[in-house]
Amino acid sequence: MTKSSDSFLYRQDTTPLIDVLNTLKNKPDAAFYVPGHKRGQGISHPLRHLLGEAVFQADIPELPELGSLFAPDEAMAKAQTLASEAFGADQTWFLVNGSTCGIIAAIAATCNPGDKIIVPRNAHQSVIMGLIVSGAVPIFLNPEYDSRWDIALSITPEALEAALKENSDVKAVLLVYPTYHGVCGDIRSLVAITRRYNVPLLVDEAHGAHFNFHGNLPPSALSVGADLTVQSTHKVLGAMTQASMLHLQGDRINPEKISQALQLVQSTSPSYLLLASLDGARQQMALQGERLLTQTIELAQLAVENIKKINNLAVLELTERRPGFHNLDITRLTVNVTGLGISGLEVDDIFREKLQVTAELPMLSHLAFVMSIGNTKQDINQLINAFQTLSDSFSSSPDTQLSSASHLLNPSPLKLSPRDAFFATKKAVKIEQSIGKISGELICPYPPGIPILMPGEMITSEAIAYLKKIQQLGGMITGCTDTNLNKINVVM
Repeated sequence: MTKSSDSFLYRQDTTPLIDVLNTLKNKPDAAFYVPGHKRGQGISHPLRHLLGEAVFQADIPELPELGSLFAPDEAMAKAQTLASEAFGADQTWFLVNGSTCGIIAAIAATCNPGDKIIVPRNAHQSVIMGLIVSGAVPIFLNPEYDSRWDIALSITPEALEAALKENSDVKAVLLVYPTYHGVCGDIRSLVAITRRYNVPLLVDEAHGAHFNFHGNLPPSALSVGADLTVQSTHKVLGAMTQASMLHLQGDRINPEKISQALQLVQSTSPSYLLLASLDGARQQMALQGERLLTQTIELAQLAVENIKKINNLAVLELTERRPGFHNLDITRLTVNVTGLGISGLEVDDIFREKLQVTAELPMLSHLAFVMSIGNTKQDINQLINAFQTLSDSFSSSPDTQLSSASHLLNPSPLKLSPRDAFFATKKAVKIEQSIGKISGELICPYPPGIPILMPGEMITSEAIAYLKKIQQLGGMITGCTDTNLNKINVVM
């Protein structure tokens, strides 16, 4: 839950960046500064027709009244301070390159080349990018795995404790909380362990920006003592796509190193439209977050209750706590469709082409749906009706599906650090001949963006078979030079 508004340094009903942009866009000015469209005067007609004129009038660069993203003062400083107070941080940085840049910066700020960092194998590809940029060496921990649902869960406190005992020179621990499916590990115990070993805990909380604003959601990572979290404000709150935040508390991580690392990965020409959207999203949640999320939770419960009643479908729920599954974000709906005899990827095609419903994450056996403050009861009813229509049309015995997450239990051996493999000399070989060789590419289905192969990892037949299966079913695979997957770049 958020703090009382009386304790805030600035009033949470204010929007410093939005207010200044409103003033500037209405101020007469012969603009001899970038961007080149000059407040929309040079925008193409198709783009003006798509977006209107007002958005371009507010597309303004770092004028003095706004303040700089990299040396915050004026409105920028106030907006970030308001965000730190609303989200429970000591300091907050606005991100215009998504949570990806925040994850990379967090690793670069805590790890030097050769330093060890503990990472769950189901981490997002941005973590691998962070390893490449920083030169840090990962110690991968296998998350728990739910074979029925074919999803990776969280790492356990026992696994983390064992890894820290075995590696006394670890410089940081990174945790995924929650997972793409809303699964939350035992965050309190994981925080307690990292504190006992005096190792900073970095949390990829991209899908948990809403946790701090409602008591019926899992606790936010900051509220239980995490040192740093990165949140995709655009994913579940009201910011524009690509707008995220990095939050820091305590003294285990030097804030100056965070600022320096962010300069490596953020644009020197940040969009103040994105930054203003963060300002607006913060104000909305600080003032109305609990009410808005109560509505969202009620809609989510409506979806769960009705979809559970439909034949041949199952909904992911937390019936009891177990290793790797300590809590569940109820606003994240995961529906297993194997009882219909078709894959989640095929269901996604039917939903989009015929039933006007789009999932966030289709996978082989299930689909995940993000329900947020922007969804309506009409959306939920359309989703329920789509599943009912699907159930009426398909009810055959499922084909045997290839597991998408079980390989995380037995990840390929890491033969080189991701950085060394990234910069190594490579050659393209036929995919059948790549097995047993060292991958020179970061290859993963997207979403969820969890690498199946990463630079430095040995290529296995299981990984190739899975990628081929995803391709066969029409899934999107990113990172590979040969998009047809006939060849893969391997380290020579």
